[in-house]
Amino acid sequence: MTLKENVKNLLGIFIEASIVLKDPQRTPSHTVAYFDRAQMKAFGFYMNSEERCKPFLLAWNYFFMFQMMMNMASFTYGLFESLNDIVLFGRDLAFIIAIFFEIFKMIHFSIHVEEIDKLINGLERCFSWETKGPVRNEVLSIKRWHLLLPAGVMGSWLFLVITFTLIMLSTPFWVESQKLPFHVAYPFDLHNPSKHPIAHALIFASQGCITFYSLIWIVFADVLAGSIFFELTSDLKILCLQLRFMNRYCDSDDLMLDKEINRLALFHQQIIRLVDRSNEIFNGAFTMQLMVIFLLISLSGFEAMVSRHDHEVVAEYLVLMVMALSHLSCWSKFGDLLTQESLEVAVAAYDAYEPTRGNKSVHQRLGLIILRAQKPLSIKSKILPPFTLVNNLAVNIR
Repeated sequence: MTLKENVKNLLGIFIEASIVLKDPQRTPSHTVAYFDRAQMKAFGFYMNSEERCKPFLLAWNYFFMFQMMMNMASFTYGLFESLNDIVLFGRDLAFIIAIFFEIFKMIHFSIHVEEIDKLINGLERCFSWETKGPVRNEVLSIKRWHLLLPAGVMGSWLFLVITFTLIMLSTPFWVESQKLPFHVAYPFDLHNPSKHPIAHALIFASQGCITFYSLIWIVFADVLAGSIFFELTSDLKILCLQLRFMNRYCDSDDLMLDKEINRLALFHQQIIRLVDRSNEIFNGAFTMQLMVIFLLISLSGFEAMVSRHDHEVVAEYLVLMVMALSHLSCWSKFGDLLTQESLEVAVAAYDAYEPTRGNKSVHQRLGLIILRAQKPLSIKSKILPPFTLVNNLAVNIR
C-alpha cells in the first residue's frame, strides 16, 4: 500500500463526513466500522490473513508488541522504587494496569480479527439493504447521523490523545526531577542519563513511540467496537420505520405485503445474529474492560483519600476517575440505545398489524417478530451484567 493510499485511508472517515455534511441528500458510502478498519490497516494494526502476507507489516507488529512487553517490564521494575512513595506508587500502578489492558486487547483483537472482518462485512450488507416505501428521507437522516457523530467523536478523541502525548513527552524538559516521560527502571541504571546517555535516549524515543501508537490503537479499536453496536442500533431504527410504514407502502397489494414482511423478518434475524456474534467476539475484551475500569476507579478513590491534603494529587486522580467513569458511561449509553431500539421493534410490528390485511403467514411472521423483540438485545459479556446506565450507576455506588 502506497503512502498516498495510507493517507487516504486514515482520513477516509473525515473526508466522507465532510462530503455528507455539505450535501444533505448524500447517503454515506460505507459504515463507520468499514472506514475504521481502513484506518487500522493504514497504521499497520489490522493483521488479518491478507495483511499477514506482508512481511514488513508482520515484522512491525512483532516489534511493537515486543516494545510493549519491554515497557510493561520496565514499569513493573520501577514499581519497586516507588514503594516508599504512595503517590508515585499509585501512578505507576495505574500505568501498569493501562498497559496490561492494551496488551491484552491487542492480543485479543489479533485472535479474533477474521471474525471481526465477517462482522464488518455483515454490517455492510445490512447497510446496503434496500429501503422501500415513504421512509427514504428518515433512513437517510439516520445513516448520516450515525456517520457524523462517530466521526466527530473520533476527531475529538484523536486531538486529545495527540495533546496528551505531546504533554507527556515534553514533561522532562520543564520538570527537572523527571528524566523520562514515565517513571520506569532498568537494570544497570540504563535509564540514568548521566551514566548511560545513549540508552536513556533510546528509552525516551521508545516511550514516545509506544505512547503515541498505543493510544491511537486504543482509539481505533474502541471506535471499531462501538461503531459496530451503534450501526446495529441504526439498523433497528430503520427496521422500525419500515414496519410502521409497511401498510402504506404496500397499499392494497397483499402479495407485496407478504414479500415485504418476509424481507423485514429476515432483516430482523440478521441484526439479531450480528448482535449475538458481536457479543461473543468481544466477550473477553468487555470482561477485561470492566475489570480494568473497576480497578482504576478503586485505585483513584484510594489515592485521592490518602492524599486528600495535596490538592494537585487529588485533582490528578479525580481526572483519572472521571476518564474511567466516562468510558464506562459511553459504553453503557450504547448499550441502552441498543436495548431500547430492540424493544421498539415489537411496538413497531404491533403497529403494522392489520387484522383485515394479509394472510395467515403475514400475521404469523409479525407475531414472531413481536415475540423475538420482547427479548431485548444488549451489549454484554458472558459473566457480567449488560452495559446499561442502570448497571453503571449500581457499579459506581458500590
